[in-house]
Formats: sequence, structure tokens, C-alpha cells
Amino acid sequence: MDQQKYLHRIGYENPAVATLDVLRCVHRCHLMTVPFENLTVHSGGRVRLELPLLYNKIVNLRRGGFCFENNGIFSWLLSEIGFEVTLLSGQVRNSITGRYGPPFDHCISMVNVDGKRWLCDVGFGAAGFEFPISLENTEPQVQGHRVYRIRKDQNMHFLEWQDEENVGLAGKWSEIYKFTLEERCREDFTAMCDYHQNSPSSIFFCKSLCSILKPTGRLTYMGYKLITSQFPSKDGDNITKTTRELRHEEIPDILKEEFGIVLESPLIPKDEDITPHLLFIE
Repeated sequence: MDQQKYLHRIGYENPAVATLDVLRCVHRCHLMTVPFENLTVHSGGRVRLELPLLYNKIVNLRRGGFCFENNGIFSWLLSEIGFEVTLLSGQVRNSITGRYGPPFDHCISMVNVDGKRWLCDVGFGAAGFEFPISLENTEPQVQGHRVYRIRKDQNMHFLEWQDEENVGLAGKWSEIYKFTLEERCREDFTAMCDYHQNSPSSIFFCKSLCSILKPTGRLTYMGYKLITSQFPSKDGDNITKTTRELRHEEIPDILKEEFGIVLESPLIPKDEDITPHLLFIE
């Protein structure tokens, strides 16, 4: 870990010390510079979780990754800075079936700062939060035009949100994923990392995608489409989306110019329907 090189990669140039302000800043910097993407899966490669490989991919090659990669290396950076970091296992709620994925479906981090616990996640894409979420209360936590909350049920924690279209609507909360505070290690996620690269029930197998947070919204490549999501400019406005159809030969330039990604092998664009996995638990 060359900490300064990593921090330069994400555009953070201030002193890195284990404070809440620094945690908030590096969390957002990572989201604004490191794409959420699975292009390795669709360009003849395999995602592996060894830290030196993640460092080379994300820092040296200026790539991105999905949750196991982004949160895996980000938790390492936080530990190097001096934060107390605990890896957690999340189970994502499927928007089609309403069921949750199995344990280790999603990798997240809990960070303890001055005796307070914070949820960090720089690997979830469109529904993700810009700044760490407090685990110390269940009150709504406002982030721009979005509102999140942590709902607790015995030892299970549920991350819920009101997106831009539902903020302020009484009772209109949507579940994103659930998790416990049991400590995990990186090796625990290997099997689910392999699953997401091979299963027709995983978005990462069915669709080639790359997405990054922008100051005014989010830019997403998927299959043969480029989707621009514009956040509301004022209260009462809705999020706006525009979709541009791409030709095959355009995609490498789009990835380079918009996301800073140059692949070592040709990409095979993919945008297939996801087959719901009905065996996952409620």
C-alpha cells in the first residue's frame, strides 16, 4: 500500500488522519473517482480479491470494481490511515422478487471513530450514499435529495432509503440491504464473488456496466447504453434521466473519456435479463 498514491488516485490531497471529517471526505472522493464496474468479467478476466491485485487494478491501472473490490481496498486504506475498521456481510434485497441474497452477497465496512460507529460503502452504485451513515441511531439521515435510515430488528440492521422521487412521502421507505455487525474477513467473500461472475441471477454476469458519481448526478454505461441521471436542482423536482444508444465501436472511447478506463482486452457488451433466484431467503 502506497497510501499517498492511493489518496492521489482519489483526489484527496489533505493530511490523512483518523477523524470523522477525513472519513467523510475520503468516502466521497472514492465515489467520485473510482467507478463501480464489472468490466473485467466481460473482457475475458476474473475478479480476484487478493489485496495486491486490487491495489494494482484500482490504483495503478485506474480501474474500478464491484463491492468486494471497492470496499475491500477502501477498508484497507482506512486501516492504513489509522481507523478502526470491521468488515461486514450484507444481503441485498432483490427489487424483482423482494427476497434477500445470501450472507456475503455484499461487502461493507463499519468504522469506529471516537466511540461512534459508521457504515461505509463505496461499492453499491446508484442507491449508494455519499457520506458514511451513522449506526448509532435510527433517525432519518439526509444526504442531499436523498434520505437514509438504519432500522434495527434484534441483531439485524436494515439500510433503507427514500430516493429522490419519494423524499417526504410518509411511510415510503425502501429496503436496500440488511446486515449484522459480526466481523468478517476478506476470504469469507470469495464464494459469492465467484457466484456473481457466473450466475444468470446476478446483474454482474448479465450486464456489462460501469457507473460513477458526478457532482450533479450519476453517469452509467450498461450494455449498449449510456445513461445520465441528473439530480433535482431544487426541492420538488424529480430526477431526470437521458439514455443514449451506443454503437459497438463507440464504447471503448466512452469508457476512456467518461470513466477513465482503458481495458487490456476487448469488451463484450452485455445486457441480458436477470433470472431471479427464488431460493434466496426473505
